[in-house]
Amino acid sequence: MKKLLLITVALSIFVSCKNETDKLKPIIVDYPETKKVDTIDSYFGQDIPDPYRWLEDDRSEETEAWVKSQNEVTFGYLDNIPYREELKDRLTKLWNYEKIGSPFKEGGYTYFYKNDGLQNQYVIYRYKNDADPDTAEVFLDPNTFKEDGTISLGGLSFSKDGKTLAYSISEGGSDWRKILIMNAETREIVEDTLKDIKFSGMSWFKNEGFYYSSYDKPKGSELSAKTDQHKVYYHKLGTQQSEDQLIYGGTPEEKHRYIYGGVTEDDRYLIITPRVSTSGNKLYIKDLTVPNAPLVEVLGHTDSDSNIIENVGSKLFIMTNLDAPNRRVVTVDASNPSPENWKDFIPETQNVLSPSTGGGYFFANYMVDAVSKVLQYDYNGKLVREVKLPGVGSAGGFGAKKEEKELYYSFTNYVTPGSIYKYDIEEGASELYRKPSIDFNPEDYESKQVFYTSKDGTKVPMIITHKKGVELNGKNPTILYGYGGFNIPLTPSFSIANAVWMEQGGIYAVANLRGGGEYGKAWHDAGTKMKKQNVFDDFIAAGEYLIDNKYTSSDYLAIRGGSNGGLLVGATMTQRPDLMKVALPAVGVLDMLRYHTFTAGAGWAYDYGTAEDNKEMFEYLKGYSPVHNVKEGVEYPATLVTTGDHDDRVVPAHSFKFAAELQSKQAGNNPTVIRIETDAGHGAGTPVSKTIEQYADIYGFTLYNMGFDVLPSKTKEKIKG
Repeated sequence: MKKLLLITVALSIFVSCKNETDKLKPIIVDYPETKKVDTIDSYFGQDIPDPYRWLEDDRSEETEAWVKSQNEVTFGYLDNIPYREELKDRLTKLWNYEKIGSPFKEGGYTYFYKNDGLQNQYVIYRYKNDADPDTAEVFLDPNTFKEDGTISLGGLSFSKDGKTLAYSISEGGSDWRKILIMNAETREIVEDTLKDIKFSGMSWFKNEGFYYSSYDKPKGSELSAKTDQHKVYYHKLGTQQSEDQLIYGGTPEEKHRYIYGGVTEDDRYLIITPRVSTSGNKLYIKDLTVPNAPLVEVLGHTDSDSNIIENVGSKLFIMTNLDAPNRRVVTVDASNPSPENWKDFIPETQNVLSPSTGGGYFFANYMVDAVSKVLQYDYNGKLVREVKLPGVGSAGGFGAKKEEKELYYSFTNYVTPGSIYKYDIEEGASELYRKPSIDFNPEDYESKQVFYTSKDGTKVPMIITHKKGVELNGKNPTILYGYGGFNIPLTPSFSIANAVWMEQGGIYAVANLRGGGEYGKAWHDAGTKMKKQNVFDDFIAAGEYLIDNKYTSSDYLAIRGGSNGGLLVGATMTQRPDLMKVALPAVGVLDMLRYHTFTAGAGWAYDYGTAEDNKEMFEYLKGYSPVHNVKEGVEYPATLVTTGDHDDRVVPAHSFKFAAELQSKQAGNNPTVIRIETDAGHGAGTPVSKTIEQYADIYGFTLYNMGFDVLPSKTKEKIKG
């Protein structure tokens, strides 16, 4: 058994109002023994040991016992942090405010999501169209699905007349879903539950049925076994799931890992978008007004991300990044829809485009250095106006049915809690619809964007947010957050948890790394496969910028990220363990030689490549794979690995193996522990109660390992509440 005594450290005057000789209370960590087995894989003639392979078996009693023993150690450690409950109390108090989503009309009712404050799941309310919103009643309450909130609502989809509802649920955070069908008038379940559905929408054809997607149930563990044959089905109301029609997918010679089917608003076309990976799709259409019509190919390759976002009769409007890395909208007639016939409708610009439609107009939402700019166009492609936004930040939700006269959009940034605005589509006027009442004053904080230089000279943006008046003395507790993958942008948004962090005098910095979607396909591709190191270099350079400019220092810097961002943290801490004091990898992709063998992981190969591709790709992946780069005799930062036992997107074995490697090889006195949430998955649908507990533990662990024996705010004022 390896024991670690957390060496007590002297506190600086900044850290505490006590004198420099005071010490933190020592916390003894007695790590469980993790057995090693002689498992070896051979790649291109090179043997790679995998001593913790047995932890991949999520159904074994040995793995279950390991999880239990690790949690006992981790929570034993966390229980000794003196202000953990204070953090939890403050998070709970700040979280407890009414949150309301944008209203949307279905049939004769207007619906909206609402959370009274601390409800584990949002509740769906409704009122009759044109009635007073104060007359709204509960329509569907996911908090009644299970007492502890671990069964969550996945998605809603109404029939075209609004009289029937299909909704999906997730149990324990799993990506596997069930679909229930309800009479929206009586709120009665009207059919048997559809089961074993994954990565799916629900798109109605008229009022007769809907299209959905799924995989065959895998052999072995449903939480970790490989799933790589996605299929689109049509479910006709009044029939059994076993009778559902297979529409596309399932041929062994054509393996598509993600296939989605959607129906145009006028019920004329079915759109099919098969994908081999998370980037790039084929595109097909089927005319639903013609009996037995064939699927017509629009695009037969996966070299672009292209989708039909609107149609007027047979005129199709397609959003694409084919020959347009920042995206454009083109038009073409469905009778001859191949790319050589495409005509620009909204041409590509230097900024990334995300288009939507509502009320007979197009809304072009652009990212300009990761913040929103929205232009409104008519159906002839004429610019009508730029939408005047409430400020600098992220605006979203510019969508509505064609007949609507108004739509609702949300606006937020790092210091502005999300508010909802009503927009008059014809007049172009916005008015505040809902503003949350929260114990947080944005005027006390500042958020600014900087551009720093990465290792190869690339300029990378970062937004840094903190209390006004923070002294840049290198001693501010700082969390640096990043993602850098899958063409996903990180845009400014308010977080209750981040607000509590900043209340404590903490700095929160978000770097917009290559691999993300902030600057289109070129920016994304610059952080993929053999260029993945660019992402880590960008993140390291962000940390160095914060240190060089005295926002913080290595003793007060924590790095954090989840999923692909968990990989980012794992790679950064193994490459530059001296850069930060604390590392917080969450639900991370950490074994880069085997990630593609679990669930839908093979679909991530566009970003990562696989160890089976060729020797060069194998060597590159092995060179940064966190599990394979923990070295004996190195002092790694204090590390809190977090995952969920029902995560079937990035299976928890990644985190298990990484934690075992760290505990086995850690040379210094920093703790390396793993927090494994039960009945939780990759993050979506996590109950509020569990989320609050997680953040209290993460922040408590971070601050304690930065040397704080009391909350930083206690050095100047008592904590609020």
